[in-house]
Parts: sequence; structure tokens; C-alpha cells
Amino acid sequence: MATTGHSIGHTSYVVSSGKSTVYVQSDVTNNPGLFARHPDWGGAFDQDPNAAVATRRKVYDMLVAEKLLVQGFHYPFPGLARVEKAGSGYRVVPASWHPTL
Repeated sequence: MATTGHSIGHTSYVVSSGKSTVYVQSDVTNNPGLFARHPDWGGAFDQDPNAAVATRRKVYDMLVAEKLLVQGFHYPFPGLARVEKAGSGYRVVPASWHPTL
């Protein structure tokens, strides 16, 4: 999926296997502590801040509506989360981690 804004040609992926699906979002929100809570903020590192804001809103609204897991390279451990609507922004809820030996 085209997710321009952070960079020209920025791309994210929807990966499915059986009934499981995860959205791999790369830098749609490279600092979820700030940009998920405040999706209308632009960052100096975004090549097109207006497109980055529009992409963030579009992607995060989709993640909430479809209840998709999201993998974010800059997310806190374990790097996998769900997104919830929170006021005018979003909240990133890390997935449970259950290590097995």
C-alpha cells in the first residue's frame, strides 16, 4: 500500500496467512508516543508533512476499523500492537508477549 509522506514512495504491507493478518507500517508513525497521540503533527524528517499527516489518519482509522494488528519498526517491544481511537488521536496498545522455551 502506498503510504507516502515520510518519504517519496514509502510503502506499507498487509501480510496474511490463514485467518491471521498484520499490517507492516514501517515509518507511518515512527514515534508512536508522539505521532499516534497527535497524528496531525508533522515531523522535520517527513519529506511531505501534509501527506504524512493524511496518511497517518487514513492508516490508523483503517487499523481501528478493521482491528488489525500492526507491526511498527519504531514501536516498543514487542514491535506488534493494536491501535485504538483516543480523543482526537490514537493509542498504541502493545501485543502480549509470551515467550516459550
